[in-house]
Amino acid sequence: MRKLVLLALVGLGAQLVDGSLGMAYGVTSTTLLLAIGTNPAAASATVHLAEIGTTLASGASHWKFGNVDWKVVTRIGIPGAIGAFAGATFLSNLDTSVAAPVMSLILLALGVYVLARFTVKGIRRDRLGQPLRRRFLAPLGLVAGFVDATGGGGWGPVGTPAILASGRLEPRKVIGSIDTSEFLVSVAASAGFLLALGSAGIDTAWVVALLVGGLIAAPIAAWLVRHIPPRVLGSAVGGVIVLTNSRTLLRSDWIDASDSTRTLVYLVLAAVWAGAVAWSVRAYRGELALERELADLEAELATDDARKGAAEPA
Repeated sequence: MRKLVLLALVGLGAQLVDGSLGMAYGVTSTTLLLAIGTNPAAASATVHLAEIGTTLASGASHWKFGNVDWKVVTRIGIPGAIGAFAGATFLSNLDTSVAAPVMSLILLALGVYVLARFTVKGIRRDRLGQPLRRRFLAPLGLVAGFVDATGGGGWGPVGTPAILASGRLEPRKVIGSIDTSEFLVSVAASAGFLLALGSAGIDTAWVVALLVGGLIAAPIAAWLVRHIPPRVLGSAVGGVIVLTNSRTLLRSDWIDASDSTRTLVYLVLAAVWAGAVAWSVRAYRGELALERELADLEAELATDDARKGAAEPA
C-alpha cells in the first residue's frame, strides 16, 4: 500500500512538472520504476499506459485554458505515434541486462539536456507568430516518439526545447500542444508494448496509482503554466534525473564503480545541480527586474508624451 501511495505522489509530482514544462512525466516516472528494480520494457509500458489517461486530461485542460495549437498537434503527433510504436517494439526485444543501462543512458542524456537547456538558455521571442512547417515537425515527432518509447520518456525533452528554440510559438502553446499530442504517442507506444510483451511484468495497480496522481495534477499544471518560472523548475527536475540515472549506470555491469568512486561522482553532480538551480533563480530574478525597468520606462515615456500633449496650445 505504501508503494502505491508513493507512486501516486510521483504521478502527481511528475504531471505537475510535465504540465508546467511540457516535459519530464515519463522520464521522472520511469526513473523511479527503474530505481525500484522494474524491468525496463515493463517500466516504460507501465508509464505509457498511465499516460494515456494523464495526457488526455492534460490536453483537455490545456485546451480549456487556450494553450493548444491544433495544427502543431496533428503535424507532430502522428509521426510521433509511428516513432513510439517502433521504439516500443525495439525495446521489447532487447535483453533485460542490456536494456536497463541503455535506458538509463538515454534518460541521463535527456536529464543533462533539460538541466543545461533551462539553466543556460532563455527563450527566443523574436520569431513569435511565424508558422511551424511540417518538414520540421514531422521528423522531430518521429525521433521524439522513438526516444520516448525506448527511454520511457523523451517526448517532451526532445520536442518542447526544439519548438521553443524556434521561437515561432509562444511558450504556453508549445507546452500545451506537446502535452496534447503526447496522447497519440502514449496510445501507440502502449499498443507496441502490449503486442510485444502482452501484460507480462505490467502491474495494473501501479498503472492506476500513477494515473490517479497524474489526473489530480493535470488541471492544476495547466493553470500553473502561466505562473511557474520554467527556468528554475527545469533546472531542478533535470538535476534529479541526472543524479538518479547516474546512480543506475554506476551500479550497472557496464561500469560497476567502487563505493568511493560513486560517492565522489554523487557529490560532484550534487554540487553542479545546486549551482545550476541557484544560477537559474538568479537569472529569473534578473529577467523580472529587467521587465520591471522596461515597464517603468515605458510608463515614464507615456506620461511625458501626455504632458507634452496637454501643454501644446489647442
